[in-house]
Amino acid sequence: MYIPKHFEEPDLGVLHALIKEHPFGAWVTTVDGALEANHIPFLIDPAKGKFGTLVGHVARGNPIWKSFSTTAESLVIFQGPQCYITPSWYQTKQETGKVVPTWNYALVHAYGTPRAIEDKDWLRGLVTALTDSQESKRAAPWAVTDAPADYVDAMLKAIVGIEIPLANIVGKWKTSQNRTLPDKRGTIAGLTGRGDENSNAMAALVQRHSTDA
Repeated sequence: MYIPKHFEEPDLGVLHALIKEHPFGAWVTTVDGALEANHIPFLIDPAKGKFGTLVGHVARGNPIWKSFSTTAESLVIFQGPQCYITPSWYQTKQETGKVVPTWNYALVHAYGTPRAIEDKDWLRGLVTALTDSQESKRAAPWAVTDAPADYVDAMLKAIVGIEIPLANIVGKWKTSQNRTLPDKRGTIAGLTGRGDENSNAMAALVQRHSTDA
């Protein structure tokens, strides 16, 4: 991924936070010399390894758990907030007109060599943790233990765990860092004016990378 220095996000905590907030990753690996992508939710264990460890699962019927490369690293892509940015928000438009549209976004690329896990207790722990991470936001959370035990056991037999210890992780936060302060202020106002959750999230990222905006 091309990352100009001013768009680089070096803070590991920030990268992990994006994964936690946007856990649905695009897992890209090599199978017989060709690229293959699968889209699954992951959890990040920040305490396991230098850069953390990703854990998720795939359907047992998905051949990827038997065919992914064990010699070439996989890539998992996590997409955070992303928005079209109109130059109409920039003060520079009024001053010189020398502006063009762009797209703001936050991305994490995580690299590592995966392994498949079939241990039932490990899978139960993973499914419980994944469920709790999402259900905890609800007023009346559903729990894995709400389902009959024999049904859960049958469902666990239908999945295979994927663990990816991370060898590297990089982040690109393209959030108007290269614009003037008045242009950033205009961008924040424009995004906030849209009122949707994604635009508000991007406005917060632009604010984070602004001084006195």
